[in-house]
Amino acid sequence: MNDLALFFKNKRVLVTGHTGFKGAWLAQVLSNWGANVAGVALPPHVTPNLCDIIGLGERVHNYFLDIRNYEELKAVFQKEQPEIVIHLAAQAIVRESYRDPLRTISVNTLGTAHVLEAIRATPSVKSAVLITTDKVYENKEWWYAYRETDRLGGRDPYSASKSSADIVIASYASSFFNAEKFGKDHHTLIATARAGNVIGGGDWSPDRLVPDFVRATFESGTSMRLRNPNSIRPWEYVLEPISGYLLLAKKMYEGDTRCVGAWNFGPHDESFVTAQQMLEKAVRMYGQGTYHVEPDDFAHESSLLKLDIAKAKSVLGWKPLLSLDQNLRFTLDWYRAYYGKKEDMRRFTDAQINSFFNQFKTI
Repeated sequence: MNDLALFFKNKRVLVTGHTGFKGAWLAQVLSNWGANVAGVALPPHVTPNLCDIIGLGERVHNYFLDIRNYEELKAVFQKEQPEIVIHLAAQAIVRESYRDPLRTISVNTLGTAHVLEAIRATPSVKSAVLITTDKVYENKEWWYAYRETDRLGGRDPYSASKSSADIVIASYASSFFNAEKFGKDHHTLIATARAGNVIGGGDWSPDRLVPDFVRATFESGTSMRLRNPNSIRPWEYVLEPISGYLLLAKKMYEGDTRCVGAWNFGPHDESFVTAQQMLEKAVRMYGQGTYHVEPDDFAHESSLLKLDIAKAKSVLGWKPLLSLDQNLRFTLDWYRAYYGKKEDMRRFTDAQINSFFNQFKTI
């Protein structure tokens, strides 16, 4: 068993957004390691979804509520008395933010403020990792990889909502969870985590490259529409950033005040490729599937975005494990097993978790 698994055994962990793609993987990891997991989220918004497929609700204390309802959220915190909080609940689709900007801003910014306020009202919380996105940076469309100290921005409602959440988190860290006053005025450390374009089995969210490919190839047998073939993204397997979130939470729980602030968790440099290059890899790797390029001008999306992960490497001792091909193979193997209907998907998911974390070690 790895050091992270040993640490999280019997810890009380509250995960917001546990019914979503990344949240379900995180909650499953923690459950497998013997943590006492409480999940706060809306019911799954797509069918199929990973949460139901692996029967996550059987092992997690489920609270289906909107994080914008502060009194209900606070009541869950008071009941569960979490030691560690990992906040993932969000409206996470860029194009949806154009269709409903007010909801996106309300959920992502005000909802994050509610989570922070619930943490402040719950002294049992020792560490909290709040997830935003790589899109919080003021994107100048250059090859320079963005560092945690670079200026925040947001041309679209989603990016703006997440940048705003990032600022709110920093304000709480300064005002209520100041690292210099840790152990005197309070006993809680909080941090922000930013990841790239996360892929993995069990994602059926709309307007995402791999889920769109999966739906077209495995379900409808049609050609997939590729809207932005030249957009370069930091593609990474879902357990890569999750390992970073967990390591960050552990170190803050142990009182490492260096961990307060913002952190990038991105892939190796080789994983910064265009959407079309990524899709061509998927077609070759799976041996089937087609696509056609059909741009639209529905919404602005950045064409180039890179993350600098030097801080996570040097301070946390974290680094990505997998190559781009390995990222994609883990992902497509999961969908192949699911659509082949020959696998117990909870067991298959656990096997991927074990395979990944058996390799995990800090540098």
